Amino acid sequence: MKLTERRKKMLAFIAEFVEENNYPPSIRDIGSACDISSTSVVKYNLTKLEQGRLIKREKEVSRGLSLDWAGLQEAGLADDLAGAPASHQGDGSAFSFFQVPVLGYIAAGEPIQVETTDHFTADEWLELNETLYRNPDQLYALRVQGDSMIDASVLDGDIVILRHQERAENGEMVAAWLDTQNETTLKHFFLEGDQVRLRPANPSYPEMFLPAADVSVKGKVVSVIRQLE
Repeated sequence: MKLTERRKKMLAFIAEFVEENNYPPSIRDIGSACDISSTSVVKYNLTKLEQGRLIKREKEVSRGLSLDWAGLQEAGLADDLAGAPASHQGDGSAFSFFQVPVLGYIAAGEPIQVETTDHFTADEWLELNETLYRNPDQLYALRVQGDSMIDASVLDGDIVILRHQERAENGEMVAAWLDTQNETTLKHFFLEGDQVRLRPANPSYPEMFLPAADVSVKGKVVSVIRQLE
């Protein structure tokens, strides 16, 4: 299959971004990296790549973009891209999926009490496309309650996929455990000296300022899933 240089560049960027960050790029990420100022032009070219079976898009998933390795292999383009899953190298096989546990609820609003839980107590599992994530054994899911993160495109009722980790960079969205209150909340994390600032993404909610010793990071949000009706 013959591609324009622009679409080759877009495919290469998507592959490299996922390989480096473990989640897909946004429309604006692609535009910035590929020198495309118009988001509509990015979307047009993504549609053409999707029609050519070179990428897949999942409308119910925030940043629901993935490379179609089977189609890329068939077109003779897979070998030029970073991060091809082993199951798709050389055989054009179909996608694989994996399951992550849904471990309860997290507050996007006022913190809520939660019970300690783990993979073995999950009563619900989600099936996810392997090309969207690396290290699936480190992932888990929580259902969102509240609207404090709506400006970050996280709505009440959404499911957030998190990677287990105890540290976060400033500005990352995390599941924060408030030790003294025995509560958890979903917020943007900022470590500022000996205190932590937890910032909502909704001007109706105030920021929270807590001693750093009283806040534990339980995971970083890597994607959001929304059920469309």
